Amino acid sequence: MKQNKPCFDEECSGFLDQRKQAKLQWLQYLNQNNVYHLNNVRRESSRYFRNRRKNIRKLKLMNLILKLTVRSEISKTCTGASITLREVTSLELI
Repeated sequence: MKQNKPCFDEECSGFLDQRKQAKLQWLQYLNQNNVYHLNNVRRESSRYFRNRRKNIRKLKLMNLILKLTVRSEISKTCTGASITLREVTSLELI
């Protein structure tokens, strides 16, 4: 996972460090326990990254739906209101 992505945080960095340490340990001492440990760490970190990306996508989608709903409601009911559609479209996603 690239570090320049907005979903990358300290916890992601910790999972990457843990994965690297498990791989180095496996390369230094080739035994079955290190293989199991490496596989478990890989599985946990992949699951964390997958769930994190899924949750971020859900939040972005919900914000987009909310934004479009607000925009359509304003255009339907308040054509002469003090807020304009440009202000609504300039809202940033959380």
